[in-house]
Amino acid sequence: MKRRDFIRVMGGGIALAATAGGMSACSTRYPDAVLEAWNGPDDALGLPMWAVAYAILAPSSHNRQPWLVDLRESNSISLHVDRERMLPMTDPWFRQITVSQGAFIESLLIALKERGVAPQLQLFPEGEFAPREVDDRPVARIIWESRSATLAKDSLFPQLLRRQTAKVAYDTARPVAESVLEQLRSAVAGFEVGFGGTVSADRVAPLRSLCLDAAKVEINTGRTIMESTRLMRIGPEEISRHRDGISINELVPRIADALGAFDRSQPPAEGSVGYNKAIERFEQHSLSAMGFVWLTTASARHLAVGSSRSAEVNAGRAYIRLQLKATELGLQMHPMSQAPQEFEEMKPHYDHLHQLLLGRPAAEETIQMFCRIGYCENQQHSPRRSLKDFVKT
Repeated sequence: MKRRDFIRVMGGGIALAATAGGMSACSTRYPDAVLEAWNGPDDALGLPMWAVAYAILAPSSHNRQPWLVDLRESNSISLHVDRERMLPMTDPWFRQITVSQGAFIESLLIALKERGVAPQLQLFPEGEFAPREVDDRPVARIIWESRSATLAKDSLFPQLLRRQTAKVAYDTARPVAESVLEQLRSAVAGFEVGFGGTVSADRVAPLRSLCLDAAKVEINTGRTIMESTRLMRIGPEEISRHRDGISINELVPRIADALGAFDRSQPPAEGSVGYNKAIERFEQHSLSAMGFVWLTTASARHLAVGSSRSAEVNAGRAYIRLQLKATELGLQMHPMSQAPQEFEEMKPHYDHLHQLLLGRPAAEETIQMFCRIGYCENQQHSPRRSLKDFVKT
């Protein structure tokens, strides 16, 4: 739709919405049911389901929530990848999906410890996936014996219900102190994962630009932008029906979608309203970054011994601890996932990111997570599916 026609129709649509139902019907708050998980589980739940209820609050790529648990064995939880929830266009090697498994696992372990359980973690108990493949074998098996009242709890447990990923502009008038980086580093101590970070203006500036350039590649590559577009959930009805993906509940896109002015069947044309809005959103994210942190794994060494997938899982475990620590500190952390993606068109930015941060190629050391940090007001939590949907039958 031409811009002037879109504005004219939108003006009429807004007037119609105000006349028909009042602006209260256009609240940007997500439906209560999709946020219910963030209230925490009922203590009357059995221990496995109680712990899983916390684990499903973990972050995942595009909020796909790609987890299935098998609870049929007593005192045991097996985790599998939900292979119907992968992202083959933007995540062709399934690295991000595997990292998301690690975030679930660590959240699960934190929750079990809160209930006096000493969980034992077995990664890939039936063998590890190939580096660029995923199958139905379990990613992990967590077992435990009796509970103990004296077991030390994890200090990050209170942050599981508070953690969020704020996908808005950060306050550029509020810098992040250098000392915060060391506090964040402490959260991932003990993991076989490298940590790096910067709040230095001379390093932040080129990384901001790289984030925006990489985002433009994703937007301008038809199959990758369509993968995201198909996961857009616009308005309360779609958000309630899917309870995953990219939730959009602002007034203008809801009316545009209702009037047929938001075409999700094809990539947005350059210069169109949808295209410009996507660029504007990534500009807000990229150019308001007040620092960056990243997690890495030793690619060559893990590949040599066949533990590449375990390394990705451990990067996810470290990441959730990093974000929980940021939450404890009142800091926001948002993955800038475009430049670390492995699809062909992104390779120049992928290589550039590894050179800027590490000074060596991904064949030697892989950037698993790359995130902006800064401060902003708390935002809504992301929707979560029903607890029963995660149980493997």
